[in-house]
Amino acid sequence: MVIKVYMNNHKSRSKALKVAVGFSGVESVALKGDDMRQIEVMGDGVDAVALTTSLRKKVGYAEVVSVGAAGAGDQSMDDEKIEANPEPVVWPNYHVAAPLPHYDVCVVRDYDPYGCSIL
Repeated sequence: MVIKVYMNNHKSRSKALKVAVGFSGVESVALKGDDMRQIEVMGDGVDAVALTTSLRKKVGYAEVVSVGAAGAGDQSMDDEKIEANPEPVVWPNYHVAAPLPHYDVCVVRDYDPYGCSIL
């Protein structure tokens, strides 16, 4: 799988690599891409969503670029570029207002003509 992480410096790169290596099932981790902002993770049974969420919490913004078998990463990247313009979904605009509950208010006043009841 390939995850794009926005890393500014060497410290954030090393932190992202430590987070990725610490996940169960990860066999190898490598930086790739022109600006070295993509992390390629190879392993068996690695949860892409959990890894991306952990990178977001500990490093910064992260997004999954591709998930696939080892060695098929370049082919899936080409397939994603072809399918980059999906057909937009138009949702109907339903506006349903829930009625507000009505509560009766009853004011009870305990009038003490002598002032303080403690004395």
